[in-house]
Amino acid sequence: MDEKTGLLAGPDGIARCFWHGNLPDYLHYHDHEWGRPVADDRRLFEKICLEGFQSGLSWLTILRKRENFREAFAGFDIDKIAAFTEQDVERLLGNAGIIRHRGKVVSTINNARRARELADEAGSLAAWFWKFEPGPDERPEIVDLAHLRANPTTVVSVRISKELKKRGWSFVGPTTVYAFMQAMGLVNDHLEGCVCREQVEAERKAFKRPK
Repeated sequence: MDEKTGLLAGPDGIARCFWHGNLPDYLHYHDHEWGRPVADDRRLFEKICLEGFQSGLSWLTILRKRENFREAFAGFDIDKIAAFTEQDVERLLGNAGIIRHRGKVVSTINNARRARELADEAGSLAAWFWKFEPGPDERPEIVDLAHLRANPTTVVSVRISKELKKRGWSFVGPTTVYAFMQAMGLVNDHLEGCVCREQVEAERKAFKRPK
Protein backbone atom coordinates (compact mmCIF):
# COMPACT_ATOMS: atom_id res chain seq x y z
CA MET A 1 0.00 0.00 0.00
CA ASP A 2 1.09 3.54 -0.73
CA GLU A 3 1.00 5.13 2.73
CA LYS A 4 0.24 8.57 1.30
CA THR A 5 -2.58 7.71 -1.10
CA GLY A 6 -3.94 4.55 0.52
CA LEU A 7 -3.94 2.84 -2.88
CA LEU A 8 -2.87 -0.72 -3.58
CA ALA A 9 -2.28 -2.25 -7.00
CA GLY A 10 -4.42 -5.29 -7.67
CA PRO A 11 -3.27 -8.46 -9.43
CA ASP A 12 -4.08 -6.64 -12.69
CA GLY A 13 -1.77 -3.77 -11.74
CA ILE A 14 -4.66 -1.33 -11.36
CA ALA A 15 -4.82 0.94 -8.28
CA ARG A 16 -7.63 0.42 -5.80
CA CYS A 17 -8.44 1.27 -2.17
CA PHE A 18 -5.97 -0.61 0.00
CA TRP A 19 -8.36 -2.49 2.25
CA HIS A 20 -9.16 -5.42 -0.05
CA GLY A 21 -5.60 -6.64 0.54
CA ASN A 22 -5.71 -8.48 -2.81
CA LEU A 23 -7.76 -11.27 -1.22
CA PRO A 24 -9.96 -12.59 -4.06
CA ASP A 25 -13.31 -12.46 -2.23
CA TYR A 26 -12.56 -9.08 -0.68
CA LEU A 27 -11.33 -7.71 -4.02
CA HIS A 28 -14.56 -8.83 -5.70
CA TYR A 29 -16.59 -7.15 -2.94
CA HIS A 30 -14.58 -3.92 -3.36
CA ASP A 31 -14.98 -3.88 -7.13
CA HIS A 32 -18.60 -4.98 -7.49
CA GLU A 33 -20.51 -4.06 -4.34
CA TRP A 34 -18.92 -1.53 -2.01
CA GLY A 35 -20.17 1.99 -2.60
CA ARG A 36 -22.60 1.16 -5.38
CA PRO A 37 -26.02 2.66 -4.59
CA VAL A 38 -28.70 0.28 -3.32
CA ALA A 39 -32.47 0.84 -3.16
CA ASP A 40 -33.55 -2.69 -2.28
CA ASP A 41 -35.03 -2.91 1.23
CA ARG A 42 -33.83 -6.45 1.83
CA ARG A 43 -30.24 -5.66 0.90
CA LEU A 44 -30.25 -2.52 3.01
CA PHE A 45 -31.64 -4.39 6.00
CA GLU A 46 -29.17 -7.21 5.54
CA LYS A 47 -26.25 -4.81 5.45
CA ILE A 48 -27.17 -2.84 8.54
CA CYS A 49 -27.73 -6.09 10.44
CA LEU A 50 -24.41 -7.55 9.31
CA GLU A 51 -22.64 -4.32 10.21
CA GLY A 52 -24.07 -4.81 13.70
CA PHE A 53 -22.72 -8.36 13.78
CA GLN A 54 -19.35 -7.01 12.66
CA SER A 55 -19.01 -4.86 15.79
CA GLY A 56 -15.70 -5.88 17.37
CA LEU A 57 -14.76 -8.02 14.35
CA SER A 58 -13.57 -7.46 10.78
CA TRP A 59 -15.91 -7.09 7.82
CA LEU A 60 -14.00 -9.86 6.05
CA THR A 61 -15.03 -12.27 8.81
CA ILE A 62 -18.68 -11.37 8.23
CA LEU A 63 -18.37 -11.39 4.44
CA ARG A 64 -17.06 -14.93 4.50
CA LYS A 65 -20.03 -16.00 6.63
CA ARG A 66 -22.59 -13.96 4.69
CA GLU A 67 -24.21 -16.90 2.90
CA ASN A 68 -24.55 -18.68 6.25
CA PHE A 69 -26.23 -15.58 7.69
CA ARG A 70 -28.60 -15.40 4.73
CA GLU A 71 -29.61 -19.01 5.18
CA ALA A 72 -30.03 -18.62 8.94
CA PHE A 73 -31.99 -15.36 8.73
CA ALA A 74 -34.48 -16.27 6.00
CA GLY A 75 -32.64 -14.31 3.32
CA PHE A 76 -33.03 -11.21 5.49
CA ASP A 77 -36.73 -11.03 4.67
CA ILE A 78 -37.83 -8.35 7.10
CA ASP A 79 -41.31 -9.74 7.77
CA LYS A 80 -40.07 -13.30 8.28
CA ILE A 81 -37.41 -12.20 10.77
CA ALA A 82 -39.90 -9.96 12.57
CA ALA A 83 -41.95 -13.10 13.26
CA PHE A 84 -39.01 -15.01 14.79
CA THR A 85 -39.58 -16.39 18.27
CA GLU A 86 -37.39 -17.42 21.21
CA GLN A 87 -37.18 -20.84 19.56
CA ASP A 88 -35.54 -19.18 16.57
CA VAL A 89 -33.11 -17.38 18.86
CA GLU A 90 -32.00 -20.70 20.32
CA ARG A 91 -31.75 -22.20 16.83
CA LEU A 92 -29.51 -19.33 15.71
CA LEU A 93 -27.32 -19.55 18.79
CA GLY A 94 -26.68 -23.18 17.88
CA ASN A 95 -25.60 -22.29 14.33
CA ALA A 96 -21.79 -22.48 14.12
CA GLY A 97 -21.86 -20.86 10.67
CA ILE A 98 -22.77 -17.41 12.01
CA ILE A 99 -21.65 -15.19 14.90
CA ARG A 100 -23.35 -16.71 17.93
CA HIS A 101 -23.90 -13.60 20.02
CA ARG A 102 -27.26 -13.52 21.79
CA GLY A 103 -27.42 -9.74 21.94
CA LYS A 104 -26.81 -9.38 18.21
CA VAL A 105 -29.25 -12.15 17.30
CA VAL A 106 -32.00 -10.63 19.45
CA SER A 107 -31.15 -7.19 18.07
CA THR A 108 -31.63 -8.40 14.48
CA ILE A 109 -35.10 -9.68 15.28
CA ASN A 110 -36.00 -6.47 17.09
CA ASN A 111 -34.60 -4.36 14.27
CA ALA A 112 -36.70 -6.26 11.73
CA ARG A 113 -39.81 -5.22 13.63
CA ARG A 114 -38.59 -1.63 13.79
CA ALA A 115 -37.67 -1.75 10.07
CA ARG A 116 -41.22 -2.76 9.20
CA GLU A 117 -42.47 0.29 11.11
CA LEU A 118 -40.06 2.57 9.23
CA ALA A 119 -41.00 1.09 5.87
CA ASP A 120 -44.70 1.52 6.61
CA GLU A 121 -44.09 5.12 7.60
CA ALA A 122 -41.79 6.14 4.73
CA GLY A 123 -43.10 3.87 1.97
CA SER A 124 -39.94 1.77 2.03
CA LEU A 125 -36.85 1.31 4.15
CA ALA A 126 -34.84 2.64 1.21
CA ALA A 127 -36.83 5.87 1.10
CA TRP A 128 -36.22 6.40 4.80
CA PHE A 129 -32.46 5.90 4.61
CA TRP A 130 -31.89 7.80 1.39
CA LYS A 131 -33.53 10.94 2.73
CA PHE A 132 -30.38 11.27 4.86
CA GLU A 133 -28.00 11.25 1.88
CA PRO A 134 -25.39 13.94 2.58
CA GLY A 135 -25.45 17.01 0.38
CA PRO A 136 -22.35 18.33 -1.40
CA ASP A 137 -21.72 20.77 1.46
CA GLU A 138 -21.52 17.81 3.87
CA ARG A 139 -18.87 15.97 1.85
CA PRO A 140 -15.10 16.52 1.60
CA GLU A 141 -13.67 17.99 -1.58
CA ILE A 142 -11.19 15.13 -1.76
CA VAL A 143 -11.67 11.65 -0.32
CA ASP A 144 -8.18 10.62 0.67
CA LEU A 145 -6.70 8.29 3.27
CA ALA A 146 -6.16 11.05 5.81
CA HIS A 147 -9.83 12.06 5.60
CA LEU A 148 -11.14 8.51 6.06
CA ARG A 149 -8.85 7.80 8.98
CA ALA A 150 -9.91 11.02 10.67
CA ASN A 151 -13.63 10.46 10.09
CA PRO A 152 -14.91 7.01 11.15
CA THR A 153 -18.22 8.78 11.78
CA THR A 154 -19.87 11.87 10.31
CA VAL A 155 -22.51 14.36 11.37
CA VAL A 156 -25.00 12.48 9.19
CA SER A 157 -24.16 9.03 10.58
CA VAL A 158 -24.57 10.43 14.09
CA ARG A 159 -27.95 11.87 13.06
CA ILE A 160 -29.16 8.56 11.59
CA SER A 161 -27.87 6.60 14.59
CA LYS A 162 -29.72 8.84 17.03
CA GLU A 163 -32.92 8.61 15.02
CA LEU A 164 -32.75 4.80 14.78
CA LYS A 165 -32.04 4.43 18.49
CA LYS A 166 -34.93 6.75 19.30
CA ARG A 167 -37.12 4.39 17.30
CA GLY A 168 -35.92 1.34 19.24
CA TRP A 169 -33.13 -0.02 17.02
CA SER A 170 -29.97 -1.44 18.58
CA PHE A 171 -26.38 -2.10 17.43
CA VAL A 172 -26.63 0.98 15.20
CA GLY A 173 -23.93 3.29 16.56
CA PRO A 174 -22.53 6.12 14.40
CA THR A 175 -19.52 4.08 13.22
CA THR A 176 -21.73 1.14 12.25
CA VAL A 177 -24.10 3.48 10.42
CA TYR A 178 -21.29 5.19 8.55
CA ALA A 179 -19.90 1.84 7.38
CA PHE A 180 -23.42 1.05 6.16
CA MET A 181 -23.61 4.38 4.31
CA GLN A 182 -20.25 3.76 2.64
CA ALA A 183 -21.19 0.26 1.53
CA MET A 184 -24.70 1.06 0.28
CA GLY A 185 -23.65 4.05 -1.79
CA LEU A 186 -25.13 6.88 0.26
CA VAL A 187 -21.60 8.28 -0.02
CA ASN A 188 -18.73 7.47 -2.38
CA ASP A 189 -15.69 6.82 -0.23
CA HIS A 190 -13.55 5.07 -2.80
CA LEU A 191 -10.24 6.87 -2.55
CA GLU A 192 -9.04 9.37 -5.11
CA GLY A 193 -7.17 7.36 -7.72
CA CYS A 194 -9.08 4.12 -7.10
CA VAL A 195 -10.34 2.60 -10.35
CA CYS A 196 -13.83 2.26 -8.85
CA ARG A 197 -14.24 5.86 -7.75
CA GLU A 198 -15.41 7.25 -11.09
CA GLN A 199 -17.49 4.14 -11.81
CA VAL A 200 -19.35 4.55 -8.53
CA GLU A 201 -19.77 8.28 -9.07
CA ALA A 202 -21.37 7.58 -12.45
CA GLU A 203 -23.71 5.01 -10.89
CA ARG A 204 -24.68 7.47 -8.17
CA LYS A 205 -25.47 10.16 -10.76
CA ALA A 206 -27.69 7.75 -12.70
CA PHE A 207 -29.29 6.28 -9.56
CA LYS A 208 -32.98 7.00 -9.03
CA ARG A 209 -33.36 7.96 -5.37
CA PRO A 210 -36.30 6.18 -3.73
CA LYS A 211 -39.06 8.44 -2.50
